[in-house]
Amino acid sequence: MGTHYVGTKSEVDALNAYIKLVRAAESVSARAHAILPREITLSQFSVLETLLHRGPLCQGVLAGKLLRSGGNLTLIVGNLEKMGFVTRVRNPDDRRYITVSLTETGRAFISELFPRVAASITRELGALSTAEQFTLGWLCKKAGTRSTSAAASTPVVAAEA
Repeated sequence: MGTHYVGTKSEVDALNAYIKLVRAAESVSARAHAILPREITLSQFSVLETLLHRGPLCQGVLAGKLLRSGGNLTLIVGNLEKMGFVTRVRNPDDRRYITVSLTETGRAFISELFPRVAASITRELGALSTAEQFTLGWLCKKAGTRSTSAAASTPVVAAEA
């Protein structure tokens, strides 16, 4: 199912590609992350995974890496802190700078969970050959890193899903 928008061929082609991209991403993500424990959200998993592989990070940097607003990330990190998975430490010289780190409990939790999620994602994308996975990754990066100045000059048209 594609767009119901009646526009130029380039608009319809772009909207149809966008709809397929979003639906595929949501479908694969839902199946791959179905193994997450009930008490953990996908956003919380993303924070834990990033801290596991990148080490302690400033909360603002973490928000940028996960494409989350500062306020949203504050809520996510706060809930992880209540669960005992992360700690937050304010910089005494600049109280706006908050470093988020895994606790031992958090590190043990995500270290045990991540390999299962990675295996699930590998199974999900197993429908594509290695070359197709590379091409998909390349195309997604190309679309996702488009110049913001070029993107700002192009009007966005809402698609009916």
